[in-house]
Amino acid sequence: MPEASSPIGGTAAPAPRVFSGIQPTADSFHLGNYLGALRQWVSLQDSHEAFYCVVDLHAITVEHDPAVLRRRTKVAIAQLFAMGVDPERATVFAQSHVPEHAELAWVLGCLTGFGEAGRMTQFKDKSSKQGSAGTSVGLFTYPILQAADILLYTPEPGPDEQALRVPVGEDQRQHLELTRTLAGRFNHRFGTTFVEPEAYIPAGAAKITDLQEPTAKMSKSASSPQGIVDVLEEPGPMRKKIMRAVTDTGTEVVYDEEKKAGVTNLLRIYSALEGTAIGDLETRYAGAGYGQFKKDLAQLVLDTFTPIRERTLELLGDEAELDRLLARGAERASRVAVRTMETVRDRVGFVGRGH
Repeated sequence: MPEASSPIGGTAAPAPRVFSGIQPTADSFHLGNYLGALRQWVSLQDSHEAFYCVVDLHAITVEHDPAVLRRRTKVAIAQLFAMGVDPERATVFAQSHVPEHAELAWVLGCLTGFGEAGRMTQFKDKSSKQGSAGTSVGLFTYPILQAADILLYTPEPGPDEQALRVPVGEDQRQHLELTRTLAGRFNHRFGTTFVEPEAYIPAGAAKITDLQEPTAKMSKSASSPQGIVDVLEEPGPMRKKIMRAVTDTGTEVVYDEEKKAGVTNLLRIYSALEGTAIGDLETRYAGAGYGQFKKDLAQLVLDTFTPIRERTLELLGDEAELDRLLARGAERASRVAVRTMETVRDRVGFVGRGH
């Protein structure tokens, strides 16, 4: 794993550790996932000790088809590699391959108040959509498993400890605060064990909204099919979605979140994909109108995602190699997870196995 540089003659300081996870709940990641998080995973592996997890345990908190989940997990892993996550520089694995995630979640659940868990806004939102009959205990304890996911990869506490960073959006800040609370509570009760994680928003992360409802987040669970651009989408439909994206009255390509939410969203996408400042894009398209702007943006999206789609299909075509990379990622993750759980078991007071 990478190490941070140090002064000449000094000892290299350990690189900060980063953990992030994503659910395999769709047949493809979408544009919002890519610009809001996944592209940053690629850059973070250069400066951090990176652990990236496809959280299939979280995916079963709602009704699911086992065969579909199995396929989507592999598709998710393949997409991460196709986007540039390097299995040599980052530890990439399926959550269910490391059983310590579930074990630590139980321990942390025993430190979590019922009311504390019930105040999680995502649980309120998701349970209200499913109704009481369809809401599982797993959905209720979802944030505790999420805390376990993060804390399982805690660095060794001490004077030279690594930072533990978690890339988050606004919708996950409450869950990260619960993680910090549980880490502190465990440390206070049983002795210093966990480094409290830091919220981390990587440079270049972009908030992308629905192409048809530009005031709402682009989301598989909430957006219409026309409001989402999938990474693995065929070129024709992908182009049509960009060309048909909601704009606003007038024809000026200018950034104005209040009056021109649709064009503002498209400008954010263009700026993030091309690396051009929004002000420069406004100048480029001054007087050009929406048509040319959308046409150029559609081509940029295609140029970005076509190679990722082709590489993903190539990886899925060699399932044995994909399984090998998954197994290697799980082995590397397990080395850290097993060590963490040995300490947790000892601190909590469980009887040792006598190895």
